[in-house]
Amino acid sequence: MKLSEVAIGRPVLASMASAALVLFGVIGYSRLSVREFPDVDPPVISVTTTLPGANAQVVETAVTDILEEELSTIQGLRTLTSVSQEEFSLITLEFTLDRPVDVAAQDVRDKVSRVRGRLPQDILEPVIAKQEADAQPFIYLALSGANYDLMQLSDVADRMVKTRLQSLPGVGSAQIFGERRYAMRVWVKPDQLSARALTVQDVESAIRSRNVEIPAGRIESSRREFSVRSLGELKTPQEFGELVVASQGAQLVKLKDIARVELGPENDRSVFRYNGNPSVAIGVVRQSKANLLDVARRIRAELPAINQALPPGVKLDIGFDLSVFVTHSIDDARRTLVIAAILVVLIIFVFLRNLRATIIPGLAIPTSIISTFAIMYFLGFSINNFTLLALTIAIGIVVDDAIIVLENAYRHQEELHESPHEAAVRGSHEIGFAVIATTIALVAVFTPLAFLQGTTGRLFNEFGIAVAGAVVISGFVALTLTPMLCAKILRVSHQHGALFTAFERGFTAITEHYRRLLDRAVHHRGVVLAGAAATVLLAYGLFRVLKKEFVPQDDRGYIVVFAQGPEGATLPYMDAYQRQLEQIISRTKDVEGYFSFIGYQSRVSQGIMFVRLTDWSQRKRTVQQVAAEVQPQFFGIPGVLAFASVPPAFGGFGFPVQYVVQNPDFALLGTAMDSLTSRARAIKGLVNVNTDLRVNKPELTVAFDRDRAEDLGVPVGDVAAALQTFLGGRRVSTFTRNDKLYYVMVQLDSTQRRTPSDLSGLYVRGRGGELVQLDAVAHVHEGVGPRQLNHFNRVRDFTLTAGLAPGFALGEALDSLDRVARTVLPRGSTTALAGESRDFKESGGALYFAFGVALVVVFMVLASQFESLVHPFTVLLAVPLAVTGALATLFVVRSTLNLYSQIGMILLIGLVTKNSILLVEYTNQLKARGMETVAAAVEAGRIRLRPILMTSVATIMGALPVAMGLGAGSASRRPLGYAIVGGIFFSTVLTLFVVPVAYLLLDRLQTARQPRGLQAGQPVEAD
Repeated sequence: MKLSEVAIGRPVLASMASAALVLFGVIGYSRLSVREFPDVDPPVISVTTTLPGANAQVVETAVTDILEEELSTIQGLRTLTSVSQEEFSLITLEFTLDRPVDVAAQDVRDKVSRVRGRLPQDILEPVIAKQEADAQPFIYLALSGANYDLMQLSDVADRMVKTRLQSLPGVGSAQIFGERRYAMRVWVKPDQLSARALTVQDVESAIRSRNVEIPAGRIESSRREFSVRSLGELKTPQEFGELVVASQGAQLVKLKDIARVELGPENDRSVFRYNGNPSVAIGVVRQSKANLLDVARRIRAELPAINQALPPGVKLDIGFDLSVFVTHSIDDARRTLVIAAILVVLIIFVFLRNLRATIIPGLAIPTSIISTFAIMYFLGFSINNFTLLALTIAIGIVVDDAIIVLENAYRHQEELHESPHEAAVRGSHEIGFAVIATTIALVAVFTPLAFLQGTTGRLFNEFGIAVAGAVVISGFVALTLTPMLCAKILRVSHQHGALFTAFERGFTAITEHYRRLLDRAVHHRGVVLAGAAATVLLAYGLFRVLKKEFVPQDDRGYIVVFAQGPEGATLPYMDAYQRQLEQIISRTKDVEGYFSFIGYQSRVSQGIMFVRLTDWSQRKRTVQQVAAEVQPQFFGIPGVLAFASVPPAFGGFGFPVQYVVQNPDFALLGTAMDSLTSRARAIKGLVNVNTDLRVNKPELTVAFDRDRAEDLGVPVGDVAAALQTFLGGRRVSTFTRNDKLYYVMVQLDSTQRRTPSDLSGLYVRGRGGELVQLDAVAHVHEGVGPRQLNHFNRVRDFTLTAGLAPGFALGEALDSLDRVARTVLPRGSTTALAGESRDFKESGGALYFAFGVALVVVFMVLASQFESLVHPFTVLLAVPLAVTGALATLFVVRSTLNLYSQIGMILLIGLVTKNSILLVEYTNQLKARGMETVAAAVEAGRIRLRPILMTSVATIMGALPVAMGLGAGSASRRPLGYAIVGGIFFSTVLTLFVVPVAYLLLDRLQTARQPRGLQAGQPVEAD
């Protein structure tokens, strides 16, 4: 090849070209961000709206339905889900991947602003937020102090900790959880109000009008100027208590006469504890594209300085850190990459027994791998488990081309006794086409990945481009640097030591034994093809038998405990049972720490616990075994339903099974939930079965006697507003404390809103200013209602969630639920999937599509290179053999068909065709020299056996550390290693016989159908 000849003639140019690639790769590596996985999250926008005092039905009809109707028309919307619960509406819009999140967010803002006037006046302004993968806290800090209450700790967290953390490079924001933010609480006394002929609206109006601070302007003279400040703002409970609400004759009614005023928490419907101690949590969100490990390192480095600045007795600890697993996982992936490189180099040395010869392909590894980081940087990728896994697998691939070129030059020196320069030139010219063909074929495998969508597409893109980039660079190195080094430093001695001679005898014996077996095979072609057909049938059977899942469970170093109390349970009730769960966790072996939280999004009947285990090196048990130990103890607590969940790799902290059932009829939806849930709990393999639909939440319904209200001159709106203030609390004003702005909240004292009969003691103002008792115009009925109302694409739904018992795969679970749903769901019901279940279903179809298109593309590339429609079939015969080997290996080691193993099978298309190309291409060369077809096939097998074995074993050694991985995150990666090791081993053994036999049969068929003298299948010479 001319390129190789130029490189051999200009060694400095060839060296500097490779050095430049390495330089750019080092620069790219230093600037790449680090994260666990590629950014696979679709554009998601959330709309959060709060309506104080409203129940789930009111929130659904007055807020959620109005917003959904408008938002459903936005372009590029994939799914529209919503949750309507007490005082709270959350609408989540997921867009297609081609929709820029900033553009989608602006469209959502425009739609919300259009219907803002149709929403209730009392709602808090809707909050529109982008839910990016990087917008979730990755590290939680716990602030605690024995002599400080939660309001004081919240103030310290807000003023001292939050500001320090947000000033660190790479930190996007810091969020406070379990916060008890200061508020001026005005606890009104209804009996005192009625005794003075006042209503709660009078109290609100008085606070609004008498607690103001408005800029008054300035006074100017000819030489001086004064700014005027009106001190109308109240700051302390005493000042608010002296506020005059009304003047009744000579008597002034002050706020302290009709209410208890105190400095209290704005919201006390949450509890947070760290290792059993009351605390406040600070969750840190990193900036988009910031290096996760660097940000975590800065936070840890800043902690001692923050602790020194805190008040005496207050301390800040790391309660939960997701970066720990990422750090261990990335470190393990890097270590695996290095081990793979060492093993590959050792294999090369074993085959060549020549240090100089080993150095030449060994240089292809750092050159190709390091240079790939430059490609990743320019494409906006990151250093993550998938890209590092791709580079680890690529180690065994990038040396293949260099090995092929080196082995040919080595053979020319050893067998043909050519000079190093002549051997390098002729050897590279002879093998150049095979190098280009194998490189293009392998790169072509990843072309269909550009058409994949969803999570699978994003994962495949980074993995595939990383491998393809390394392969392209390795092809360039094999045609430039490798021939130059072969000419300059490769020296083959014709006198060898005893060890070399012994190895050489062994290789010669293997080669001769293979030649004899191949000679028999080409004369018993029917037997060989029958064996190949049986192998393909075995692959079909294995595919049907193997279990299927999205991603294998990994030991991420923590478990999540979900606790669900009975509907209507109070915070003290839930807190008592949450403490029992904490006691179980605290005495469990291998638990390093935990934090417990009740009241997320005001759900006081739900609790969650994050349990951090000791380091992987300090425990023998897996996280699954720890979860299995505590779960039976949780079932022994009768007051709550608690589940210990092992979090999935994707999808946050949810359960793997998320089965959505829709029905517009709410009564039928409740029936469907009961039927499906009871049947699902009978499915062996499903554990912790639960649903998000609860229809038994205690509630009070206030029915208005409108005629009576009209007769007494009481507007229904005034009654509803009074109830909202009395029971839900209303923000009526603000005040400042230590330069921070806080709310003034008016609400009925908790001791006077304990029972439904307490509502009868409330008064509103009627005609002529007279007070009217509430029960005169309204009747209170006790009943039950839904805790929350869920919509999926604007239709009411519920989601059945469940965990998986050991040995039960996600595919089995979803198939079982589908069968049950077909028999028990009422007419009009539809089903869908969410979370990991949806990703699993989508990935299966996407991967089969990618596999099929990859075969077609590789066939087209090979047909173009060989200028034949026959020889590509011969080359691709190795693929079903490799798939059989991969499936058989997965079956033997009791693994599953999942995202990783399927990636390995697609990668096998490019890997195993390399061996076939070497055989077919050299057979064509020998035929072109006049050798008979059978003899050419046998001789090509004999000559190409050593490079085929070298490249195959090198690829296996590159994947072996992945298959045997023992570190953090290795469990999910192992199936890819299994697939590659088994596929390469199985296909290499069979390809050496099947491909020559198929070549002979197809060549005879081609020759019989062509005019005499026409020779097809000649390779195109590469320049």
